[in-house]
Amino acid sequence: AVTTKDLLHADDAMLHFAPETALRERLRAKAGHYATADLFAAGVDHVLDITAIAMPDETWDVVLASHVLEHVDDKKAFAELFRILRPGGRMLILVPVAEGWETTYESAAITDPRLKALHFGKNNHVRRYGRDIRDRIAAAGFEVEAFNCDGATSVRLGLLPGENLFIGRKPPRATNG
Repeated sequence: AVTTKDLLHADDAMLHFAPETALRERLRAKAGHYATADLFAAGVDHVLDITAIAMPDETWDVVLASHVLEHVDDKKAFAELFRILRPGGRMLILVPVAEGWETTYESAAITDPRLKALHFGKNNHVRRYGRDIRDRIAAAGFEVEAFNCDGATSVRLGLLPGENLFIGRKPPRATNG
């Protein structure tokens, strides 16, 4: 089972998409190199589209995307996140999930913001994930784990009660030996 100590190490290079103000300083203090990214928000280190990340391959040890993937083409985003992570790197993902649903609910035909809010929870969401979120992450090549914690830990980490943190690990590079 994963622990919070497995997620971020003092020598890690970490990229944080859509960085939450409450987490920035905590994460900056824990990572060896910490940078922020967003396509629209001001005050970030990198203006980046998570579905077409303008960065070299294998740049980061850890990438955090909290409540981003429900807004974008997640297949493109997962592929890009896999590409920019170093072998053995970790992708940390938080998204709203209806664990009672086997499959993700999405429809490209729903474009009206009021209908998006009704169907997907917010007027700028394009889907509501089901339990198959794990399969969607794995399809990009990641090994997937879900981390869920107790109430006190969720408060300490700034997670919503009962929320899963999905961890996608990029497999280490194979060694010939």
